Amino acid sequence: MTDLTELTIAEARDALKAKTFRASELTDAYLGAIEAANGALNAYVAVTADKAREMAAASDARLAQGEGGALEGIPLGVKDLFAVEGVRTQAASHILDGFKPRYESTITANLWADGAVMLGKLNMDEFAMGSSNESSHDGPVVNPWRRTGSDVALVPGGSSGGSSAAVAARLCAGATATDTGGSIRQPAAFTGTVGIKPTYGRCSRWGIVAYASSLDQAGPIARDVRDAAILLTSMASSDPKDTTSVDRPVPDYEAAVGRSVKGLRIGIPREYRVEAMPAEIEALWQKGIATLREAGAEIVDVSLPHTKYALPAYYIVAPAEASSNLARYDGVRYGLRVPGKDIAEMYENTRAAGFGREVKRRIMVGTYVLSAGYYDAFYLQAQKVRTLIKRDFETVFADGVDALLTPTTPSAAFAIGDAKLAADPVAMYLQDVFTITVNLAGLPGIAVPAGLSGEGTPLGLQLIGRPFDEETLFATASVIEKSAGRFAPKRWW
Repeated sequence: MTDLTELTIAEARDALKAKTFRASELTDAYLGAIEAANGALNAYVAVTADKAREMAAASDARLAQGEGGALEGIPLGVKDLFAVEGVRTQAASHILDGFKPRYESTITANLWADGAVMLGKLNMDEFAMGSSNESSHDGPVVNPWRRTGSDVALVPGGSSGGSSAAVAARLCAGATATDTGGSIRQPAAFTGTVGIKPTYGRCSRWGIVAYASSLDQAGPIARDVRDAAILLTSMASSDPKDTTSVDRPVPDYEAAVGRSVKGLRIGIPREYRVEAMPAEIEALWQKGIATLREAGAEIVDVSLPHTKYALPAYYIVAPAEASSNLARYDGVRYGLRVPGKDIAEMYENTRAAGFGREVKRRIMVGTYVLSAGYYDAFYLQAQKVRTLIKRDFETVFADGVDALLTPTTPSAAFAIGDAKLAADPVAMYLQDVFTITVNLAGLPGIAVPAGLSGEGTPLGLQLIGRPFDEETLFATASVIEKSAGRFAPKRWW
């Protein structure tokens, strides 16, 4: 029998229904893989082995009776941003030490209702602030991919680095993730996995630790396009507990995989040809264009003129919202508390000790741009730019474009502790240059593996769609996936 952890969600689902093996066997295979690999990769910050075995046993009972949900018996990892009742939920931050919520996020509740099995909580950048998974209080995640002939440890991308690394290393069948400025798509590109950030409002944010509420959106990271579609079908829902949740039916996204793209108009935004973009990224982009053209899609050049203002606008809006959202972490009700001579000093001591460097930086930036005298000059201006960016996309889609094709990242995965990026926060922020516009406009975007770099590490392409048209993204991404093939790292751990 094939190693059970090598099966995709679709393959495992069909085999479980056919009673080829039991959910308990599949779960034990993943728990064994985690035990063997997590010391080297640091993808999991908590492994819920007992809970996983209980859930798998319940799945076995349902499957034996010919019952079961869409994900019955499928073992998943959960990003440490999602509240799971009675299980550590710390957003990879010291300030939430020991926090175990008494409630369940809507998305994880949806997954468990469909029969999924929880393997544990996955590492991430602290409060989802980062592009490399190096800001985690639990230490950096190591990318399971390595450059050819090198043993230099690479980042798995961020903030959902634990999710992407665990999926790539076969430590879970799929994983939940979140995307505020590229935190699903960039890690997917760095690890040869598929990640989709759905339309804002498609997945409930209830029970997810907030970073920037008008930008945050949850989605899956999976091994292939079909698995991502299966997971999103379960994750998406209308939720009265989230006022930004949209009340509209959830399509069968899996049905869109493999659908013809003949006649679709695919836009190529000229502003995404950024200065000093590596030749291999441009070559990958051209290969993707050729693939879609051969599949019958029409390729058109388009303009998104306000793209150049997206990065500064994002790094005003997101920290501003973060400074407000993170004000609740003060040592009073939960998590870390560092005593002081009075309550004000206790606040100061707790926040100084509890937050990491990058989180402190963004809180200070956010507080500054919202302060008297600067609000109009920075925050209000950034919101106006955001409106213009959204209008750019609306204009392109109104002209009959069905989706846009761009690179996902400006480079392949870089080394952990890269000196240039560590010394210059702006250089790290530039990792999000191709992804943040999607969040600012609230649009869906998918990252799909499209090739390997000259050093043998994965590179991805991004497709951006109309609001609530994830189906077109799955159809188009599956064409690129079929042409490029699937990628898996060579085991060194």
